[in-house]
Amino acid sequence: MSIHIIIDGYNLIRNSAALRELDRQDIQLGRDALVNMLAAYKKIKPHKITVVFDGINAPPFSSRRDASKGIQVIFSRPGQTADSVIKQMARKQKEKAVVVSSDRQVADSAFASGSATMPVSEFEDKLLMAEYAALKGVQDEGGSGWIPTTRKKGPSRRLSKSKRRNRAKTRKL
Repeated sequence: MSIHIIIDGYNLIRNSAALRELDRQDIQLGRDALVNMLAAYKKIKPHKITVVFDGINAPPFSSRRDASKGIQVIFSRPGQTADSVIKQMARKQKEKAVVVSSDRQVADSAFASGSATMPVSEFEDKLLMAEYAALKGVQDEGGSGWIPTTRKKGPSRRLSKSKRRNRAKTRKL
């Protein structure tokens, strides 16, 4: 099953220290830096990635949908927010999607539709590790990282089924 990562673009940029500084200089610099980070991540983990931005700050003469370095970039239409676009995409994709946003309303809506959710701080850590791995020339082994053990977990420690699915999907990132 392929995973579709849907990212709340400005939410990630404004919660990242490095990207926030570029965004303050020029909003386009922040968007380009994010797309570059996502492209480095995509080289290691070949998931489908879509980043959604509010259309109010869209570059002039740009299309609402664009692809850059294998990353699909979407700007919301006038009168529509990026959050509503993300919620709609999560409803369509259901369990195939992982929504990356620290916006509680977006995350709750995505989770209710069956999509996995991840806060932007966790995903940024994965992006930084992917950039580091790209510099070192490391490729994804494709393994699950599971190590067999005889240690038992009782039912009292077991997460709910939906939370276990969410954790399984986010571990693939």
